[in-house]
Amino acid sequence: MGPEPLRNPVTTLSPSPARHPSHSQCRSEDPSRTGWTRDLQAGASGRRALGVARVSTRVFVSQAWPGPGEGEGRPAPPQVPPCVRARAVRRLGSEQKPGSAGCVRRGPRCAPACGPRSRARVWRGLMAVSGGLGGGAGDRQGTGPGQGPPPRAPRAPLALVALVLGTYCLCALLRHCPPTSRAPAPAPARTELPRAARRPGVPGLPVASGSGRRRFPQALIVGVKKGGTRALLEFLRLHPDVRALGSEPHFFDRCYERGLAWYRSLMPRTLDGQITMEKTPSYFVTREAPRRIHSMSPDTKLIVVVRNPVTRAISDYAQMLSKTPGLPSFRALAFRHGLGPVDTAWSAVRIGLYAQHLDNWLPYFPLSHFLFVSGERLVSDPAGEVGRVQDFLGLKRVVTDKHFYFNATKGFPCLKKAPGSSRPRCLGKSKGRPHPVVPPAVVQRLQDFYRPFNRKFYQMTGQDFGWD
Repeated sequence: MGPEPLRNPVTTLSPSPARHPSHSQCRSEDPSRTGWTRDLQAGASGRRALGVARVSTRVFVSQAWPGPGEGEGRPAPPQVPPCVRARAVRRLGSEQKPGSAGCVRRGPRCAPACGPRSRARVWRGLMAVSGGLGGGAGDRQGTGPGQGPPPRAPRAPLALVALVLGTYCLCALLRHCPPTSRAPAPAPARTELPRAARRPGVPGLPVASGSGRRRFPQALIVGVKKGGTRALLEFLRLHPDVRALGSEPHFFDRCYERGLAWYRSLMPRTLDGQITMEKTPSYFVTREAPRRIHSMSPDTKLIVVVRNPVTRAISDYAQMLSKTPGLPSFRALAFRHGLGPVDTAWSAVRIGLYAQHLDNWLPYFPLSHFLFVSGERLVSDPAGEVGRVQDFLGLKRVVTDKHFYFNATKGFPCLKKAPGSSRPRCLGKSKGRPHPVVPPAVVQRLQDFYRPFNRKFYQMTGQDFGWD
């Protein structure tokens, strides 16, 4: 009778003809030696603890040998056939999940094949396999009718254990587990910057560093467009106790829905004793701006740079013309029907009605909260006007006439060259552009139109700006 087919702990195989000269070593030829295979099934749970499950190596050992201490001349344990090693390595390799370095599949999950926990799992599995298989075989010694001497406990599982352990070690050497996640290194401690540093390009003037905190502006340059607001802001930024936002945020006229928290986040950081400022000239002519600024802080100081309304309107038109060359003439825009009534709907004309705009602010802020700066005197005497502003803000007069010189090409003052700087600091090319030629009759008509509004503005502010 041919050999009885053996049942593998993982798969059930039917006998098949040998395809390799050593293939016969991989099948059992003695049916009486097949009882231990059932013990392999009893220890299947132990093998699953190895973390190398589903490794169906189809190992069939054809003989057993006595254990140690059972007499001289005992047969040597058989060598593991080459096919067993090759099949085990192939099956282990096929169980690798692509992209999971150092892992062997275990059902739908993937467990690392190295590391202290995996090594402990393998050791427990080895003990379970050895104990389960040995105990199962021993329980069956001496059973069965008519049997001779009780069969000895098979030691073939030791070859399986050695094979699995060797394969595991090979896998652990060739592959490595992914590095364990480490806690991020703590950020380096932020060093405190000095209270004041030197502003580059300006001699002898300290400026606050990036430390401090963001505050709402204590002072605003609210107007007016083409009056000299940019020049005033740049002159004030020379002061070490003035921190100003360079761009125009347009919060109180265009971006109010973004909220005060957003507005404050735009401000530069300031130290105690410093003043935060920003300038947006359109605030002065925006009807909602006084109420919104008052709700932020009723103590806000307001600076208004005003200029002759006629000259300011022509300068405003020059800026529009540079951006839109196809505009109609200044006369066509300033008057309706030729030299008819002045068109106050045109923004260049409407901005110059300073008295009307100031009326909109007085219900929220008293005149003591305003400082009106003459745009003409800011050009002819910049140190004097900047000194008035420093007094209004409660600052020491640091910016003086030694910081300015008059640029005849541009027609307005610039800041003197500082040591280490390549050239003086002047405003950009958009400042000081030439004005278009406007007929004298048009200029006279506009002066007559603005005269009553100017006089009312003089009375309201207590200043005569000399525009008439």
